[in-house]
Amino acid sequence: MTFLITGGAGYIGSHVVRAMMLAGLEVVVLDDLSTGNEDRVPEGVGLVVGSVLDRLVVDEVIRKHKITGVVHLAGKKQVGESVEKPMHYYHENVQGLAVLLQAVADAGIRNFLFSSSASVYGMPDVDLVTEDTPCAPLSPYGETKLAGEWLVRAAGKAHGISTACLRYFNVAGAATPELADTGVFNLVPMVFERFDAGQGAKIFGDDYPTPDGTCIRDYIHVEDLAEAHVAAARKLAEWGAAGEYKDLTVNIGRGEGVSVAEMVALMNEITGHDIAPVISPRRPGDPAKVVASADRITGELGWKARHDVREMVASAWAGWEANKVARRDSHRDVLQA
Repeated sequence: MTFLITGGAGYIGSHVVRAMMLAGLEVVVLDDLSTGNEDRVPEGVGLVVGSVLDRLVVDEVIRKHKITGVVHLAGKKQVGESVEKPMHYYHENVQGLAVLLQAVADAGIRNFLFSSSASVYGMPDVDLVTEDTPCAPLSPYGETKLAGEWLVRAAGKAHGISTACLRYFNVAGAATPELADTGVFNLVPMVFERFDAGQGAKIFGDDYPTPDGTCIRDYIHVEDLAEAHVAAARKLAEWGAAGEYKDLTVNIGRGEGVSVAEMVALMNEITGHDIAPVISPRRPGDPAKVVASADRITGELGWKARHDVREMVASAWAGWEANKVARRDSHRDVLQA
């Protein structure tokens, strides 16, 4: 099989490319490089620069590379930006998905894996979030992910496509320093940036009903996440070979909660810093606790996370340090523009 990986030059996408290659699967990358980096794409892997919104480009990639399965990761993913630009997010994330799915259906491709998010759940008031927990997203970004799941399942049923929707929880870490997250949008890189400035991590709220008063989240190593994609892709292929066309929706998490205060303390320890955090008021919409139930993916795919939080932070810090010069050069380019 040959899989098309959209967004394969990004942080998560490049890890999925790596994992699928290590598993012996053929891959081709389609990425518009708006946030991705072509240097992340390994030598020997085809890279097509283009958007999933461009049907001509998508059709050409599918035809030229004889694509038999698709892993769709491309899209916009910043919650705050989605509030400011909801129409842009719906256009990129939902319309882009619709264009891609139509091309997949017309080409007779029978395997489609969709990158979703735990943001579809919103503020669940449960100890463990299962796939049956009601979805009530709080941002346009989360809405586009939920709408994307609906569209994927509907298209799968209409056109005989086996589909999988993977709901990521909080992704961190790096398989290699070169593939580390260079964006400053998630907790770990945001704290690293504060450390570089000689400042303590910013914690939003320390009066939640949790043991230490800070929010609790489920963190997943990006390498484990990538391996979950391999397991899902293989299941889709298995169903297709048997002439069965099913859909699967699973959480990707460890099933273990870690508080923000615990994460900050661990980051201080691993990076050799000793900077007290700065406590700020709560942010609207932040639930006290969001932890995944990972039982379904273990039962369906035999997948289980292998890396702990310490490994996530250590590998992320190694990548942060290795990419420090690149971030400095990028910042200089912005100032000169």
